[in-house]
Amino acid sequence: MTATPALGPSDPLPAGAVLVARELQGITGAAEADAAVLRCPAAVLVEGELRRQGVRSVGGVVDITAVRQNMDTTWVTLGDGGTGLGVVVRGGDRRARLAARSAMGAWLAASGPRKVVLAAPRSFCAGIERAVDVVENVLEQREGPVYVRKQIVHNTHVVSDLESRGAIFVDDLDDVPDHATVIFSAHGVSPAVRAEAAERGMEVIDATCPLVTKVHAEARRFAGRGDTVVLIGHAGHEEVEGTLGEAPERTVLVESVDDVLALDVPDPLRVSYLTQTTLAVDETADIIAALRARFPALRAPGSDDICYASTNRQEALRDIASAADLVLVVGSANSSNSLRLVELARRQGTPAYLVEDARDIRPDWLINNRIVGITAGASAPPRLVDEIVEALRGLGPTEVTEHETSRETLQFTLPAGARNAGRCPDTPR
Repeated sequence: MTATPALGPSDPLPAGAVLVARELQGITGAAEADAAVLRCPAAVLVEGELRRQGVRSVGGVVDITAVRQNMDTTWVTLGDGGTGLGVVVRGGDRRARLAARSAMGAWLAASGPRKVVLAAPRSFCAGIERAVDVVENVLEQREGPVYVRKQIVHNTHVVSDLESRGAIFVDDLDDVPDHATVIFSAHGVSPAVRAEAAERGMEVIDATCPLVTKVHAEARRFAGRGDTVVLIGHAGHEEVEGTLGEAPERTVLVESVDDVLALDVPDPLRVSYLTQTTLAVDETADIIAALRARFPALRAPGSDDICYASTNRQEALRDIASAADLVLVVGSANSSNSLRLVELARRQGTPAYLVEDARDIRPDWLINNRIVGITAGASAPPRLVDEIVEALRGLGPTEVTEHETSRETLQFTLPAGARNAGRCPDTPR
């Protein structure tokens, strides 16, 4: 969104656009210390509703005493009068006026007191922190272009931020020049990708999560002893593609119990299994049980492959979902662990939605739902949760509590090529 200064006689509003107030000035009786100022933290919610209607919005400060006569202004105070909502449109712009009034009305209907319960842990895990740090540090170290194969982590906000700093994201090494610097994403790559990079003289910096690297090592070990390796995961996911590439001739992918029932292996006595690190714990347990029923000699990895972060976030959400009227999961649509959180809440009978940020929240989700549970996938920045909580506060009095089921202290060392520059990996964000 584009920030604009206070609207006055010389401040033009683009045709067809709606100015959404981030702050209202000139309000008599406002509860702020400065009685003429009213904050509008729910402005992002109105902007999101306008976006869904296909109407452009700009955000800024609105001084209602300085709005020109050919402008239509609508504003309200909410809760105890400490927050508000406001929009400004051109007087003759019927489409923008109708959209603005519709958006305002929808969010007014969803306003009121609310309780927010935050699941903890949530947001970034150690592997994601490490991967983002790798890109940030390499960008600071290198003067030339820095390429990243695939999204470094599955979150559009993270990728956009790193792109703005100069990172060049590519889908394939074909888009990377010979001898260039390339970073492999947190999800890992197959040996074939590593071999191509080496043949073309690329400087490779590997941001693969160490827990994914563990699964790759297990795949090589299990295949090396002659087992059929059954990989439980989602077809097409980058982590799965990398793991399959470790021993493609001896590895088969299953996604469901039905896949297990249809499985045909050369030797039923020599079968091992591995899992994608971001799966749902309960659903994966059902698939493993089906494998054991079909192959009693089934061999397992030395420790669970589903990573601690996925497990912890699922356990924390499970504790709060049943008591919530609604669950919001912050994450991108291609984030496997975020999608599993949505599915988990829904299996417990609670309506749940995946949102990139506050603008994705729809007013009808909140009407009559006064207890909102919030969590975030391991690849979602913590600030996105903070912004959602602040937006909900803008709709009325909001009690915020946190339910913590475990505390994460694990940290991973950066790879050699990403050290000695930028922020120390042990320094919190």
